Amino acid sequence: MVVLLEMWVLVIIVAVSLQSRVLLSSQNLTCNSDDVRGLRDFMNGLESPIDGWWPKVSSSFSSSSCCNWVGINCNSTSGRIVRLELPNHVLTGSVSDSFSNLNHLRTLNLSHNFLKGLLPVSLFLLPHLEVVDLSGNRFNGVLPLNINLPSLQVLDVSDNAFEDSLPSGLCVNSTRVHVLIFAANYFNGTIPLEFGNCNFLEHLDVASNYLSGVIPKFLFTLPKLVELALHDNRFTDIEGIGNSTSHLVRLDISSNRFSRNIPDFFHRFPKLSYFSAHSNNLFGGIPPSLSHSPSISSLSLRNNSLDGKINFNCSAMVNLTSLDLATNNFSGTIPDALSSCQKLKALHLARNPILKGQIPQTFKNFPSLSYLSLSNCSLSNLSTALKVLQHCPNLSVLVLTMNFYNEQLPPDDDLQFKSLTALVIANSNLTGSIPPWLKGLTQLQLLDFSWNHMTGSIPGYLGNFKSLFYLDLSNNSFSGEIPKNLTRLESLISRDMSLNDPSPSFPLFKIRNMSARGSIAQYNQIMRFPPLLDLSYNHLTGPIWREFGNLKKLHVLDLKHNSLSGTIPGSLSGMRSIETLDLSFNSLTGTIPTSLVSLSFLSKFSVAYNNLTGTIPSGGQFPTFTNSTFEGNSGLCGDFFINCDKIQVPLQTPVASENNQEDFAIILPVLTGFGAGFFVTVVALLVVPAIRDKRVHIDFKLSRATDHQLISSIEIVFSNWRFFRNQILSPSFDDFQLQSQIEIDFSPKYAFIKLHKPMLAIDHKIHTAFSIFKLRFCFLIVVTDETQLERNLNISSYKFSTTRVKD
Repeated sequence: MVVLLEMWVLVIIVAVSLQSRVLLSSQNLTCNSDDVRGLRDFMNGLESPIDGWWPKVSSSFSSSSCCNWVGINCNSTSGRIVRLELPNHVLTGSVSDSFSNLNHLRTLNLSHNFLKGLLPVSLFLLPHLEVVDLSGNRFNGVLPLNINLPSLQVLDVSDNAFEDSLPSGLCVNSTRVHVLIFAANYFNGTIPLEFGNCNFLEHLDVASNYLSGVIPKFLFTLPKLVELALHDNRFTDIEGIGNSTSHLVRLDISSNRFSRNIPDFFHRFPKLSYFSAHSNNLFGGIPPSLSHSPSISSLSLRNNSLDGKINFNCSAMVNLTSLDLATNNFSGTIPDALSSCQKLKALHLARNPILKGQIPQTFKNFPSLSYLSLSNCSLSNLSTALKVLQHCPNLSVLVLTMNFYNEQLPPDDDLQFKSLTALVIANSNLTGSIPPWLKGLTQLQLLDFSWNHMTGSIPGYLGNFKSLFYLDLSNNSFSGEIPKNLTRLESLISRDMSLNDPSPSFPLFKIRNMSARGSIAQYNQIMRFPPLLDLSYNHLTGPIWREFGNLKKLHVLDLKHNSLSGTIPGSLSGMRSIETLDLSFNSLTGTIPTSLVSLSFLSKFSVAYNNLTGTIPSGGQFPTFTNSTFEGNSGLCGDFFINCDKIQVPLQTPVASENNQEDFAIILPVLTGFGAGFFVTVVALLVVPAIRDKRVHIDFKLSRATDHQLISSIEIVFSNWRFFRNQILSPSFDDFQLQSQIEIDFSPKYAFIKLHKPMLAIDHKIHTAFSIFKLRFCFLIVVTDETQLERNLNISSYKFSTTRVKD
């Protein structure tokens, strides 16, 4: 949809260029006096200069040829400005009431800047304006109900903070509008009846607002409308279409508040290719007009209350490529006929707990299938399932979690899955050992056999898989030593890996068992599968290999609840990207290596319940870890654990660093709190001047928040801010503010952190993360307690700026 929209905007802009004859820059043209006044007023509203403009302003502004300025094009005949385009120019401030003078303007593009405030009325009175793109800013207020732009063809105000009703008079005065995008704002009310006059409208996007009521019939019958995005609102019902015919190609009504059956009107949508209605409360079966639609290519109905048998006429659905029916109440068995959908690549039937039986034998003839998720159903006969599915030549992702209970992985040597990149058979109480046929899965990137009853040793050949970056064998009964070959995984040493998911619209979330053995962290969609080695809750013995330090790309190493012995290698400091390191509940001895303080991204760490002695390192991230991180080690002491003066502490053995000096991190904690609702979190801003990973990781964790609060800014006042300011500021800092979702203003004594999009505070933890390149430092926000915040950071005051959200 985004690609089609971009193509359409490009066509409009090209058309504008042709209509303007030659939109040019001529050094012989001087600026029209009206345009001069308009540009001067426009710049007066800005808080930041525009490269290529301000030098001309300070000299002979009135006689300059503004047609040569960045982002400006003029008509070659009249010399009037017809295009003003300054996207991604880091503009701040507001837009002044200047556009009445720019009355020949045809294209206005100020998208993806930091502009704020109300839009001037004069902007909506320009007679020649055809394309308006103000998306990705912080504009707020109410759009005029009667926008008077007679030439308007494209209007995009998405990702701002506009509120109240949609402008009802748009298509009354602007009769030739082709594209309207109001997504990601705070519009409420219903779809205006006047939108029924938009006879030239091809694309309408009102997603992610607070619109409610009934989706009106006229939206489906607009003569040229091909894309309609209504998802993430509060619509409760949908009108029928009668005897009319719709020309829609894409329709998204997901994440609303429907509580009804799916309308049986899809025979009136002969061109509909994409239909998504997931995350509602739809019930009943799939209507015949939908299950027999020859035009449908992608169908998503997950997370509803649909029931009955799965019944699709694949002889009619000749274009079906993606089918998502997960998280419903479908019953019966997986239909044999699905394999006759010869273009079907992605099939997602997970979390239909009363769907039972076996994988159909007909799936042997399923050449197009590349993604199959059947987790949390009631399937049986794992051996037959694997023998059938091995005949799918393009199958790359196979998820069978929470099925085949108490069965055994077949030991057959002749099983072959040549294209498989992800295999997940977790939480199924499987018995037996890892079978030898797994050795042939050399393309594996992700392997998860967690939460089973598997025994035997972990095969060393797993370390030969060049692309394997996610290995979870936790919560089993594996024994023996950790294969040293795992420390040679190429993808964790020198390659940045991510799962090549052939169906990215299907989240591969794992249902993790929560038991008395401990809670398991779930990863969100920002990074659904971080580079991970999880061997926890087994019976492994032997040492922690010093070669683990070679795994520079590893994010999670979890070895807790085993019987590992020996010392903690100081070489683990070589794991530069590690975020979680859990060595608790083992039999480790010796001291905690001081070299671990250089692990800049480490946010979760535990060595609890071992036999460690000595002083707890005091640098790096260690002051942010709670006492539970170190408990159960009677010989450990530290500033926040046990006073070292009260016990005799053995001297730590110096550990030679295996890292270059460039890995030394300057750590400076920062953060903040919010009274009347928030426990405070600590923002530790880690400055890594020459970090090779060049990655910014920001992790907000806000707990005990109040419902219906929007966090718009965080202000932290320091008694000693000069050091941080001198250390962190660099020419690349503007890149961070431009590409991330926060803006930080530095002053001698405070940091003012402003969110580009207000963040809703709800009663659970909020996580956001960003990967920014071209940076020479990184940020990490971690959680401690309020007392430690004040004691360690010399913070004079801190506060959140919040606003209430309408129910």
